[in-house]
Amino acid sequence: MSKVIITCAVTGGIHTPTMSDHLPVTPDEIAAEAIAAAEAGAAILHLHARDPKDGRPTPDPAVFMQFLPRIKQATDAVLNITTGGGLNMSVEERLAAPLKIAPEMCSLNMGSMNFALYPLAKRYDQWKHAWEKPYLEGTKDFIFRNTFSDIERIYRLLGEGHGTKFEHECYDVSHLYNLAHCLDQGWFKPPVFLQFIFGILGGIGADPENLMFMKRTADKLFGSDYQWSVLAAGRHQMPFATQGAMLGGNVRVGLEDSLFIGRGKLAESNAQQVRKIRTLVEELGYEIATPDEARALLHLKGGDTVGF
Repeated sequence: MSKVIITCAVTGGIHTPTMSDHLPVTPDEIAAEAIAAAEAGAAILHLHARDPKDGRPTPDPAVFMQFLPRIKQATDAVLNITTGGGLNMSVEERLAAPLKIAPEMCSLNMGSMNFALYPLAKRYDQWKHAWEKPYLEGTKDFIFRNTFSDIERIYRLLGEGHGTKFEHECYDVSHLYNLAHCLDQGWFKPPVFLQFIFGILGGIGADPENLMFMKRTADKLFGSDYQWSVLAAGRHQMPFATQGAMLGGNVRVGLEDSLFIGRGKLAESNAQQVRKIRTLVEELGYEIATPDEARALLHLKGGDTVGF
């Protein structure tokens, strides 16, 4: 590929406010961070919402609508809305905002899995909010649910119902085979957009050999009918994104995936991470895709067809 799509995951549902003062929480902060990330070069903005009072993840469509129109007005970036939400949300809660918003793109976890964040709770002695420590510790006994029935339902409601395409989040090799099965069932239409995810406890480890194996497996299963991107958690973020670009893929950064910009140094913004990966990618000789180029590559319906 001569053009690389940069996705920025602005806030997510993993990190908590205690972990970084730079994590955007309020609609104002999320909007400002997203716009700045787009100006820095992100063609796709992956978005979650948080309760502005205490920063916990929320599925409330009203909160999404406090920042989505502002981002759309200020930038032409593709707005990619989560269907993963936050821990312990039901499928119905996770779909509430996307069904109202009818976005161009949504994230979609390609299977049920242990999704363990509990080791993070040991790193902090004091917390800004009472919910944070139990939220993290509870993941020792947590399974993120996306059964085949759930995946088909999400496709029917959003894919068929609203023309939404998906960022297929693959946390392990089995998720690639799950997606291949879904394509055989006719639930999705190629080209599909794969997000290889490394370094989440419960998913595939952040080893370079695993990235090569995921890529080879995707080639075998999907041939040329896919685009792909790479994200890795924490300190693995930039090395894996760089390796992915070198292999011809796209990249994802953002404070959802890592709070840091370098060893032991917190990132001051999402845009700072976007600028860093953009520099690395351009130094490798690639160009950054514009939002419209990303839309063409991923066969998206266009920003004028969304519900906000």
